[in-house]
Amino acid sequence: MDVLGISGSPSSPSKTVLAVEIALRRAAEHDGVTAELLDLRDRDLVFSDGRDPGDYTGDTRAAIDRVVAADALVVGTPMYRGGYTGRLKNLFDLLPNDALAGKPVGLVATGGTDHHYLALEHELKPIVGFFRAWAVPGAVYANNTHFSAGELVDDGVRARLVDLADTVVTFARRMPRGAAGAAAPDIPRKSAGEA
Repeated sequence: MDVLGISGSPSSPSKTVLAVEIALRRAAEHDGVTAELLDLRDRDLVFSDGRDPGDYTGDTRAAIDRVVAADALVVGTPMYRGGYTGRLKNLFDLLPNDALAGKPVGLVATGGTDHHYLALEHELKPIVGFFRAWAVPGAVYANNTHFSAGELVDDGVRARLVDLADTVVTFARRMPRGAAGAAAPDIPRKSAGEA
């Protein structure tokens, strides 16, 4: 099983990356599981322009293919102004509509305070649902007080990240991939000049 972590953080160093990596390390402790991080700050993704996802090249094509190939995901982002980052939004805009269908997705968010913790529910879970993926229960939010000297120091947050990883792996093993709900309508991609 291939678990892909995605970080939408533009920062370096990144609290989001630290949190996602804890979940990925735990996922990789399960038999037969490989886990890897797709750090969007290290990728040169073009802005989505509405073309067919198969027509992108370079880093953009590689990122799309990597997400499509994953069996399960752990998606992390800092929250700014109550929403997830533009980098992560752009990745979602680039993906084919069926890229996540039937896949479990663990959600992780970080923020300066707990002010934006509900953005997990109001921002990330709906986009996961749009892709007909499964947002696993127990999304994890961490604020600045949970970190010190470049480390996640809060034992409760660490334990929740471990639980999240275990849930993602268990869900991916037990839920048939075809259980993705009703098929989405076909959404053709056309340029403004096409009839």
